[in-house]
Amino acid sequence: MIDISKLPDDIQQAVRIESIFMPWATERRQKFYEENRAFVHYTSADAALSIIRSKRLWMRNTNSMSDYREVQHGFDIINKFFSDPSRKKTFGDAIESCFTGAAEEAITLFNQWWNDIRFNTYIASISEHDSDKEDLFGRLSMWRAFGGGNVARVGLVFRIPFYARSGLTLNLTLSPVAYHDERAAHAEIQNVIDRITSEKAFLKSLDRTHFLDAVFNMLVAAVVCLKHQGFHEELEWRVIYAPNRTPSALMQSELQTVAGVPQLIYKIPLDKTIDPTLADIDLASMFSRLVIGPSPYPWVMYTAFVDALKNCGVLDAERRVVVSTIPIRG
Repeated sequence: MIDISKLPDDIQQAVRIESIFMPWATERRQKFYEENRAFVHYTSADAALSIIRSKRLWMRNTNSMSDYREVQHGFDIINKFFSDPSRKKTFGDAIESCFTGAAEEAITLFNQWWNDIRFNTYIASISEHDSDKEDLFGRLSMWRAFGGGNVARVGLVFRIPFYARSGLTLNLTLSPVAYHDERAAHAEIQNVIDRITSEKAFLKSLDRTHFLDAVFNMLVAAVVCLKHQGFHEELEWRVIYAPNRTPSALMQSELQTVAGVPQLIYKIPLDKTIDPTLADIDLASMFSRLVIGPSPYPWVMYTAFVDALKNCGVLDAERRVVVSTIPIRG
């Protein structure tokens, strides 16, 4: 069990606010850390080598993802809930019971930012990693999904603190993806309404701007982190960045061509030498292991990755790089 009381006061408050406005995500986060799970980033060997050498993780626009209805899918489901006058009123009444006028203000703010949310949200996708089952082999469905063809693939396994201070410096949000259908998503909104009502005294103690931010962030998370049920086996979490709404001077952009498509990317610095506040996500300290996927050249890759990891400060790199023995063709 995660003992929230031992966290700094501001983090305790953030956890409590999240538990009200994003209850499913809070429960998922608690379970993930209680089970001592890790994260994994499945990618091409070339991209993984670049991440290790540069200590930078790319974030791409949601419109460049394999799910061509990213964000819009979540918006359609949430919008359908609020298109029902009685449900919209129930939600509005709960918000208004905390701060008069806040419901209309929050929805207006969301509508004003909708085009930016849809077209200028950047994410890095990572997946839950089950160390007991996947440390030696990785996950077959993910090897098949990422890289493809004859592209050499790897899984970078790492651990992120329960609440990383670096997220505040970089203005990043880490959230699990919900694979809810319409019924489950609407039930979750009702759950939020019930929690707002039961936690009204606490919410009224917040600064109005802080409260509005919480409502707005809930709506953004609902559309950005809601995916079609068909993707459920990915067990995805998202690192989210909004350069226009909440920019960070440490997040640098760059033009790159990915799979023949020129696009703007943002790079997460996993390097404490950039800023001391990034120590909790420094690549060498977060790194757990690297799993080399099915390939005709596993031992050549093993030598290359061990060398690269040593150069970026990872200890015992030889022990922490493994070759998946799943018998499928690379």
